Amino acid sequence: MAGKTVVADRAAERLRTLLVGTESLTLRTPDHRADLTGRHTVDRDGRLRLALPADSRVARHLLAAGEVAAQVEVTGLAPVPMRDRVRSRATLAGWLTVVDPGGTDVVARLDLVTAELVDADGDAPVDPEDLAAARPDPLAAAEAELLRGLGDQRQQTLSALARLVPAALRREARRIHPLRLDRCGLVLRLESATGHRDVRLPFSRSLRGPDQVPAEIARLLARCGSR
Repeated sequence: MAGKTVVADRAAERLRTLLVGTESLTLRTPDHRADLTGRHTVDRDGRLRLALPADSRVARHLLAAGEVAAQVEVTGLAPVPMRDRVRSRATLAGWLTVVDPGGTDVVARLDLVTAELVDADGDAPVDPEDLAAARPDPLAAAEAELLRGLGDQRQQTLSALARLVPAALRREARRIHPLRLDRCGLVLRLESATGHRDVRLPFSRSLRGPDQVPAEIARLLARCGSR
């Protein structure tokens, strides 16, 4: 339908996408902190699983206790260079339980109680049941490559897209970066002298895969030309 736009994914979907797309996170328990890289997965039920080195203090504590209160902090970074690459933050809290004492690693599961997501689309709590039912964005695996390609294009292209941004924000911008790309739209970061603002440009439809991105970017550019 002409003129129809797609709103952003629900917070649960955005959080699920962040969890499967990021490499590192921070685990906190009442007595320990661990910065983990390449040591988490998300199971089919949307629950976070951590592979803790068996000789680490947090793993030894967990093995002795069987279950501990835990908080996980995740930061999403933009795949293209910019002044502040942080584009989202999430905090998940619950109970960490051993599911496999393993050999070199102790595998633990976070049974979620609360979750909070902060990104360009808002600051929102995420219900554990909603997270379990959510699926990652279909563009997630290709997003970094697509954004780098858009960032490598002339600044003229991004400046054209910025015509869809409210004029007051556009006037303050000194530089524009492609921050996020998902099935619902493109998010631009507008850097000013004092900070930045993130603005979503919604697509005309919900995309099913990366192959549909070029046509939607072309539609956005066509809208720019009509202004």
